[in-house]
Amino acid sequence: MLILLQICALKLFATGRSDILLNNDWKFVFNYQVEKTAGKRVNLPHTWNSRDALEGQLDYYRGAAIYQKKLAVKKEWKGKRLFIKFDGVNSVSNVFINGQHLGEHRGGYTAFIYEITNQVNYGQENELMVRVSNALNLDIMPLLGDFNFYGGIFRDVHLLLTEQNCISPLDYASSGVYLTQREINKEKATISAKIMLDFSKQAPMNTKVRIQIKDDRQLIATKEMTVKKGAEGSFYEQTELLIVEPHLWNGRKDPFMYTAEVSLLADGEFIDQIKQPLGLRSFYIDADKGAVLNGEPIKLQGVCRHEDHMGFGNALAPWQHEEDMAIISDMGANAIRLSHYPQSPYFYELLDKEGILAWSEIPFVGPGGYNFEGFINQASFRENGKQQLIEMIRQNYNHPSVVMWGLYNELTMHGDSPTPYVKELNALAHQEDPSRSTVSANHIDDEELTGVTDFNAWNKYYGWYGGEPREIGAWADALHAQRPQLKLAISEYGAGGSVRHHENKLKKTIATSYWHPEAWQAYYHEENWRAISERTFIWGSFIWNLFDFGAAHRREGDTDGINDKGLVTYDRKIKKDAWWFYKASWRKDVPVLHLNDKRYVARTEASTTVKVYTNELEVELWVNGVSQGKKKPQGVVVLWHDVQLTPGNNDVWVKAGEQQAVTDRCTWYLSASI
Repeated sequence: MLILLQICALKLFATGRSDILLNNDWKFVFNYQVEKTAGKRVNLPHTWNSRDALEGQLDYYRGAAIYQKKLAVKKEWKGKRLFIKFDGVNSVSNVFINGQHLGEHRGGYTAFIYEITNQVNYGQENELMVRVSNALNLDIMPLLGDFNFYGGIFRDVHLLLTEQNCISPLDYASSGVYLTQREINKEKATISAKIMLDFSKQAPMNTKVRIQIKDDRQLIATKEMTVKKGAEGSFYEQTELLIVEPHLWNGRKDPFMYTAEVSLLADGEFIDQIKQPLGLRSFYIDADKGAVLNGEPIKLQGVCRHEDHMGFGNALAPWQHEEDMAIISDMGANAIRLSHYPQSPYFYELLDKEGILAWSEIPFVGPGGYNFEGFINQASFRENGKQQLIEMIRQNYNHPSVVMWGLYNELTMHGDSPTPYVKELNALAHQEDPSRSTVSANHIDDEELTGVTDFNAWNKYYGWYGGEPREIGAWADALHAQRPQLKLAISEYGAGGSVRHHENKLKKTIATSYWHPEAWQAYYHEENWRAISERTFIWGSFIWNLFDFGAAHRREGDTDGINDKGLVTYDRKIKKDAWWFYKASWRKDVPVLHLNDKRYVARTEASTTVKVYTNELEVELWVNGVSQGKKKPQGVVVLWHDVQLTPGNNDVWVKAGEQQAVTDRCTWYLSASI
């Protein structure tokens, strides 16, 4: 049996595809360190800004650096095709093998690939070098942004090995397989399959492409296409498949996925194979009734996420993506805006598996409330944006979680008008993917610009940057009445919150100040969500932001260089009170009981208000063993006013539920001098 398994493994390697990770043991040196002895060893993912940018240095290093690696190419690989694939390098990269220039990629958040078959020395070590720059370029998106532009090879690097004829990895570094869902309902599903092939030698007779749709137990559908004898170069093969009574991908309720196996065969022998997720679902939005998934209404209860973590910047390991996904899932969110750029390929896989509906966007970022512009009307900039849009769509085409493509964030009408260019992007997105709609995140009300995309959303911060929290409802009502055809959502709303800032009386703070009390953030979200949830025509909302993130220019809150609007701290260790508000609001399947202000330990006033978030029917409060009475929540909020504390430690705890009791507890200390 062992001998048979070894023979099978060798056969698969000999006739199939191999993916070898090249993340370990790179030499890193800044471009200005010209001495041969300079540099250090690093593993990928890596960014050189994990300290200076995260310390809030306004002039964090935005320049060039060089990564080098010895690449051993085995003698027995001769006769195969070799490719080097980068999942993400920010933002301009030039790749060399043995001193030969393979190419330049411009754009930091999508993958790219080069064939190195004829550039390597077989049976020897080869020198792989990548020159990376995160310097500002006026022809590369994004031109600016309220986040850090970390430099480095911050995602995985792969060495791919295939046979001479293969399913193409060269189509904008995509899988080469495109599964378009034409008609999806409970009775049937029609899927159009388009496969790009790349043959470096003429196709022999009996070359076929086979597509098999499988679930965990059985083969559901299959089709074969015969490749024309003598076919060579890059070309597409296309077909359609029908699935009767399909099992649908139904978001958080049931994120079921089939597997699409696409195989290339010659005389019955496997030459290449690609596996892709296939989650069958229909999705659309009605201007009055909101979003509809598989024929059923669904309000998108979403969060925004930057790919950023304290101490790591954007160079995240798989466990960090998993940690973020666990927090999203535990909170009860069913949607996410991947702001403001395509994120890690692994994170899209996690979204598919968890049933989270995703808005994936290119980094076409406007200034919002800051200086300068996000759009320059020059040909090189326009072409770069189109390139990044094509890369995002083709690389993420088959993910069922992705239900819309985002085209821009907070563009303005100052200087060059971006509207004609946005129309070009919109047309390109529909050309690339006729099965999905487009969306935009706005902060101005220019009707021409905000009317281009299929779905429309606004970044609104009532109660933080002016106004009062519940004013978002009046704004939405007025816009819906004025422009009833708009499919309206809230793409951002949020407030800063420090887990170190507390006060006994709730009052609005100044957004740009160093005082960001956690209690105001919580109240802000209570009022905003109440207004949003009451309006069915608001198809979705996306909290800004799920996690605190780095923004070196920020001078506010308790730490320089941090945007503290996250519901969870930058290191993921503390879930702020506002996070618990959403868990109580969005989770109906588990009991939730959270006592607010637990971190407000040192007290100076004897009289205080106690606040609890819960999805239970009734809650009882005890202070120092004395019941303060039972109360029913208003929504998910329970308040006890004028609760009296005594000097010294005060034991505060709450209890809800009869058969399955849940409790929460803390200690507050009141100074004896009061």
